[in-house]
Amino acid sequence: MVLRTPQSEAGAAGLAAILDRPQEATLAFDFDGVLSPIVADPGLSRPYPGVVAALGRLAELVGSVSIITGRPVADVLRLGDLGELAALERFAIFGLYGMQRWDRSSRSVVSEPVPAGVEAARAQLPALLDEAGFAGVSVEDKAMSVAVHTRRADAPQEAFTALRPPLTELAERHGLALEPGRMVLELRPPGIDKGHALAAIVTGRGSRAVAYFGDDLGDLAAFDAVERLREAGLAGLKVCSGSDEVPRLAERADLIVDGPPGVLEFVEGLNEQLK
Repeated sequence: MVLRTPQSEAGAAGLAAILDRPQEATLAFDFDGVLSPIVADPGLSRPYPGVVAALGRLAELVGSVSIITGRPVADVLRLGDLGELAALERFAIFGLYGMQRWDRSSRSVVSEPVPAGVEAARAQLPALLDEAGFAGVSVEDKAMSVAVHTRRADAPQEAFTALRPPLTELAERHGLALEPGRMVLELRPPGIDKGHALAAIVTGRGSRAVAYFGDDLGDLAAFDAVERLREAGLAGLKVCSGSDEVPRLAERADLIVDGPPGVLEFVEGLNEQLK
């Protein structure tokens, strides 16, 4: 299987460093839209066939394989059937943008305390959404954040656009940040993002090369982290799991692949090269 070459010089150098020194490399993946196709109901999401097994093989060949997601860690373990993966001990899993993590030694989820602002915003959301009057809008309670999904609304983009200002005001009122995504608006504590989680993994592992695979606006912070790590002397690769819904991410990527099938193809190509 031919391994695709990144379009940018820095991205090509990042891939070369991973191939040359795999035990010094960290590869990190978002879950939804990268390992799992986007679906209308987040509870029905499942990994693309073959991708979990491919990550298991990759974890035996590189220094670290990580999953960084806005979902709770428990969702990733359950939806991805990762609890049965032999290579799980080599995984780093960060949920809720780093507010949760999977502790490999105790095989348990470690969580930060729930911010008071999240509790207050959660209590006020039903009245706000009732007043807006968009049928099909759903709320996902992530314990330490709360997300409003408009993908199943009668008019998804109209609902997304109309709800953004009042949700921004609600977030600000309770000291939270509003994170827009693919037909989702998430209220969560400020200063918590995938970039911080990625940097913590790389620093903790002492990695000298890093690759991040994302698909959504929330992954821009991780792309920022890759660029900062490059400035610090590490090799880095930014991969966009391609989507017409998020052109800003594609513009920043070193390499664009065709969604979860493209991610699987790239990982399998990497596995072949490393073996």
